[in-house]
Amino acid sequence: MVSTSSAQRAASLAVLVAALGYFVDIYDLILFGMVRTPSLIDLGVSKADTRDVGADLLTYQMAGMLIGGIFWGVLGDKRGRLSVLFGSITLYSLANIANGAVPMVENERLVFS
Repeated sequence: MVSTSSAQRAASLAVLVAALGYFVDIYDLILFGMVRTPSLIDLGVSKADTRDVGADLLTYQMAGMLIGGIFWGVLGDKRGRLSVLFGSITLYSLANIANGAVPMVENERLVFS
């Protein structure tokens, strides 16, 4: 039988981990909103098109979060939450490393039509 203090500690840890995960998702959304226009202009998008391109990117981001949430949720139900949690964190970390490598590409301009 699990003691009350042990169960409370486990519940507190679960809430803390969930809150940190929520913070990471919200942080990405807030950060995107702050850097969207300057980033798009740096990538060669005209100021007139930044609103439309930014809205498209936000739509893709929301669709990705929806699809990812469904995919990782189903996978978590089938394979176990802990292994899928570590898998999603690994994928997120690798994507951020790849994203950080983007500025290394010099003299390349993206063209949005």
